[in-house]
Amino acid sequence: MPTYVTLARYTDQGIKRIRDAPARVDAIKKLVADHGGEIKAFYLTLGEYDMVAVIDAPNDTVVATLLLTIGADGNTRTTSFRAYSEDEFRRIVESRMAVTWGGE
Repeated sequence: MPTYVTLARYTDQGIKRIRDAPARVDAIKKLVADHGGEIKAFYLTLGEYDMVAVIDAPNDTVVATLLLTIGADGNTRTTSFRAYSEDEFRRIVESRMAVTWGGE
């Protein structure tokens, strides 16, 4: 199952409602599970982003749907990207090496 990393920042509304944040995390975990995924890790972070989540999900469409649903509540803004494991990285590099590229 593909892995995605989501970086999140609280909006003004989200930080004003910070006491509700643990319940929101629980609700998001359930939402992700209901869509066939799993939050593998969740971190409160310091610096440019307030939170980091590592999510396994069936595909990009599911992740886009989840992020739009979560973002619609107005408590966070997110940046997400697909992450490849070390094994996936090695397979990608190996398959690239099998391709003949002009000029190489």
